Amino acid sequence: MSLTPISGRPGASSHDEPRHKITTASLREQKLRHEPITCLTAYDYSTARLIDEAGIDIVLVGDSLAQTMLGHQNTLSLTMDEMLHHVRASRRGVRHALLVADMPYGSYQIDAHDAVRNAARMVKESGAEVVKIEGGEKRADLILRIIDAEIPVAGHIGLTPQSVNVMGGYKVQGKNLSGIEQLMRDAVALDRAGVACLYLEGIPREVAAMITAEVNTPTIGIGAGPECDGQVLVLHDILNLSFGPPAKFVRRYGDAAALITQAVQSFRADVKSHKYPADEESYHLPRETNAALDTVLARKRAMQR
Repeated sequence: MSLTPISGRPGASSHDEPRHKITTASLREQKLRHEPITCLTAYDYSTARLIDEAGIDIVLVGDSLAQTMLGHQNTLSLTMDEMLHHVRASRRGVRHALLVADMPYGSYQIDAHDAVRNAARMVKESGAEVVKIEGGEKRADLILRIIDAEIPVAGHIGLTPQSVNVMGGYKVQGKNLSGIEQLMRDAVALDRAGVACLYLEGIPREVAAMITAEVNTPTIGIGAGPECDGQVLVLHDILNLSFGPPAKFVRRYGDAAALITQAVQSFRADVKSHKYPADEESYHLPRETNAALDTVLARKRAMQR
């Protein structure tokens, strides 16, 4: 196993480069400057550190880790303890980006007191700087309570994966006038509640543009068109590590699946053909120790004759 520091890889930016820390306040400044906000998911130390070093503004530890890391069919089975574990690991890799963590299903929908307590755990035990909650105007009062506990909240409306059973699948939202009206009400309610940013997922481009122009909080789109203040994608999707056909809005920027497969197959072939490890990849005894060992072995052979 290689112990080479990540920062030592060719072409990597230094983890110690001077760079401003992204905060909830600086996100709003980016919106005012019309400077696009970048966001990617991460689920552990190495991916979070790589994303942070690459200059991404927001590292989102999404509950999509249920599928990408744990092999579940959807996000609903993810537990609070599992989420805390992955956020805690990701926290160690992030120095400059804003660290946002999803609140898993069941951690805030049932009881408001438990919701605030769980949000506090996410900040206190894992180091998250913002917690993300799915749902529109029906979550506004809860979001106010969490913010009153000094915990920034990111909103999430449109296609909300934790509502997949109610929605009847992963379907684009806001395709008719009543749906558009509901999305606008949701966005305004969360904006008034004071969310740090607002994720818009799976909604028509035109509707996302209306919401972005209407609210003061920065909007982060995923499958919501280019007029949003920022964009987020799942890291595993852009690297072809999702084991399935990508959604329409996914653009692949690399093929890590092919790279990993090729590397693993090459390793297997080298081991099977006795090409790995080579002598230069092996450790040797010091010359004096080797000579002493030869003497001991020679005596042993002589005694066995």
